Amino acid sequence: MQKTNVRAYGAEAADASLEELKINRREVTAGDVEIEILFCGVCHSDLHTTRNDWGGTIYPSVPGHEIVGRVTKTGADVTRFKTGDIAAVGCLVGSCMECKNCKDDLEQYCINGWVGTYNGNDKYLGGHTYGGYSQKVVVEEHFVLKVPGNLDLAGAAPLLCAGITTWSPLKHWKVGKGSNVAVVGLGGLGHMAIKLAKALGANVTLFSRSENKEKDALALGADKVIISTDPQQMKKVHGEFEGIIDTVPTLHDVNIYVPTLAASGTLVLVGYLGPLDPMLNSVPLILGRMSVAGSLIGGIAETQEMLDFCGEHNITSDIEIIKIQDINEAYERMLKSDVRYRFVIDMASLQN
Repeated sequence: MQKTNVRAYGAEAADASLEELKINRREVTAGDVEIEILFCGVCHSDLHTTRNDWGGTIYPSVPGHEIVGRVTKTGADVTRFKTGDIAAVGCLVGSCMECKNCKDDLEQYCINGWVGTYNGNDKYLGGHTYGGYSQKVVVEEHFVLKVPGNLDLAGAAPLLCAGITTWSPLKHWKVGKGSNVAVVGLGGLGHMAIKLAKALGANVTLFSRSENKEKDALALGADKVIISTDPQQMKKVHGEFEGIIDTVPTLHDVNIYVPTLAASGTLVLVGYLGPLDPMLNSVPLILGRMSVAGSLIGGIAETQEMLDFCGEHNITSDIEIIKIQDINEAYERMLKSDVRYRFVIDMASLQN
């Protein structure tokens, strides 16, 4: 298969800084869309993967799965995109397309294994996939998304992960007008959860350990803020929420939030991956028919639904634009939660 050499930013090892390198992209096949990358959001998953925090990283690692760009070439069988269109790519660039989950538009739960935008299996060139910290990407049309024309392109980039990661559980658990919903944590995911839940018509509460988050949360659309370390405040919302979206990406005690669920309510983990410590106490779950669940991004149809919804309500992420040369500093700042609320790389800087 023909391929081209493109500039990218990535890490050669877990303890290495990200730096410029060259990667291969395939020439378009009949079903492919080639996209010049204009903006790429920076996700915690990017950092965890490049540093092999979860294990299994294949090097060199080129992260980035919040991609917005311009179509530069299409294959002969492509029908939904043409040269010059603005398009987007999220966390998925492939799946088996044949299993029950794929046929139900749940490619993110592909029984045979979905293909990640980076660190996935590259069935075309062999080896592994490379993400959006690069000049361009070539993706099968099915996994390419349309971006509403009214949205700021840089602000739209984080919708491809932070947006869909919070949208999917909101929709699955049928959040709508009058729903009582809480969000744990005010970061990249948390601020999107507030915006989307509010636009869906829910009454939205932020759980935070920090009193200084209240002003920001209210500005984003939250109706109130509860300080989770204050027992009196937590007692006031006992049994209140039909759903809680927990966006905290680090180990934390989820037991304190369960009593605030209404009967049959669900706490959904979207930020943290790994064992819980302290372990989950099943008593309130059983006594209130409550659930603790998990949710992973969304399928392609659901992601397009989310983008269209954001277009209708003019929702984008609150961002700080950076140059690709500042990515290592951005990672360190991200670890300190020193960003409101998502870094986005202006990929024009890669040309410098």
